[in-house]
Order: sequence, then structure tokens, then C-alpha cells
Amino acid sequence: MKHKGFTLIELMIVVAIVGVLAAIAYPSYQEYIARARRADAKTVLLENAQFLERFYTQNGTYLNATLPITEAPKDGGTKFYDISFVAAQTATAFQIQAAPKNAQSGDKCGTLIVNHSNQKSVSGATLDSPTCWSK
Repeated sequence: MKHKGFTLIELMIVVAIVGVLAAIAYPSYQEYIARARRADAKTVLLENAQFLERFYTQNGTYLNATLPITEAPKDGGTKFYDISFVAAQTATAFQIQAAPKNAQSGDKCGTLIVNHSNQKSVSGATLDSPTCWSK
């Protein structure tokens, strides 16, 4: 008479294979989520920059302009970036930033920055600026 079922060795092999797959897949998933959140922040930064350019066109100055969107993502849910001016804007220049917070606070790209000339940079990053802005 032959018994049907799994041996303990077979079961442990399956558990080990699932563990290896999970160890590979989970970090990739986390990086994908971080990139998606970063993309939201970049979108909000560029929308704010466009708003400031329209403000400059209408008023001839960036002074007294306020940012219409101050958090990312802009539509509901948990906020992962604070959007603000890096320093007080001048009549002819501005620099705005997206500073990570909450689950995004350990992001390897750090704070994303864009200025009146559409120059994009980062601060506090472990990666270089072009890598953070291109992905």
C-alpha cells in the first residue's frame, strides 16, 4: 500500500524556493512603489513651476506667488512629499522642492528640486541627479 502526500523534505524544499523568490521580488516591488511616488512628486513640482511661470507672465515677477499644490500626491491618500520653496523667491527667480516624508522619507533620491530655468537637481541623495529625474 502506497501513501499519497508530501514528505517533510519536499515541503521544506517548496518553502525554501518560495522564500528565495520572495527575497528577490519584495525589494523590486518596494523600488517600484518608491519610483511611482517619486513620479507623483516630480509631476507636482513641474505643475507648480508652470503655475509660477504663468504668474510671472501676468505679473512680471515671482514675488508674492504661492504654490497651488503643497503635497504629493495631490489627490487624496497618504502624502509622501512636502512641496515648498527652497528659499524666498526673488522677482526673477524661484526654486521649489519636494521633500520626502512618511514612508518615502528614506528615499535614495532625497529632495527633488527644480528652478525657474527648469534645472532639475536633488539634495541629500545617494544617487546622482539625472538618475533620479529620469526614472
